[in-house]
Amino acid sequence: MKRHSGVRRAHVLIDLAKQTVGSKQATHTYNLHLEQLLEEYDLAIKQLQRIEKEAKDVVERIPYSGKILAITGISSIALAGVLGESGDLRGYAHGNALLRHAGLNLTEASSGKWKGQMTLSKRGRPRLRHFL
Repeated sequence: MKRHSGVRRAHVLIDLAKQTVGSKQATHTYNLHLEQLLEEYDLAIKQLQRIEKEAKDVVERIPYSGKILAITGISSIALAGVLGESGDLRGYAHGNALLRHAGLNLTEASSGKWKGQMTLSKRGRPRLRHFL
């Protein structure tokens, strides 16, 4: 019983593919479309860099941002997102208040007869959860 087609059959398939696969009429159009896509990509990258630079400049003007940025793993873009969603951090009495605002506090669904699992409440702001 044969389990594979063999080398001869593979060469026949390769020769057929060389003759039939591919459109030779539209290569100029494909190249033009690819160039347009690359130009759009370059424009999007430039716009993103400009926005990130503006966000970094705004974060640097906030008095306490230097202390927060000194923490390992926190970037100025993430800090800008957290501050944009939560407002002034000095308004929160404790760090847990910010977590509750984001919906990252623990809740337990239980009654008098049974005890449920501990889960995140997710009742706060989803974008703040994302940045945190």
